[in-house]
Amino acid sequence: MKTRVHIVMDDTEKAHLERAARRAGKSLSAWMREAALARAEAEAARELGTLDELRGFFAERAEREEGREPGWDAHREVIEASRRSGAAAS
Repeated sequence: MKTRVHIVMDDTEKAHLERAARRAGKSLSAWMREAALARAEAEAARELGTLDELRGFFAERAEREEGREPGWDAHREVIEASRRSGAAAS
């Protein structure tokens, strides 16, 4: 079974990616799917064998991500609220 994924981008980004896909002889969808799978595989293959590699991994994420991760209490509240709403629905 195949599922569609909706990606929001501006017209300039879309045109840029369409040109890259056309140069590769692919549809935009096929080109983006291939690029996403290659990136996911590369990240999965990356091993963190030393403390410096682990620090680098988290430094890279800190540069890329915004905001702060909620603490465990916030996560627990979401889990409990989900459980309560599920129990009420059954």
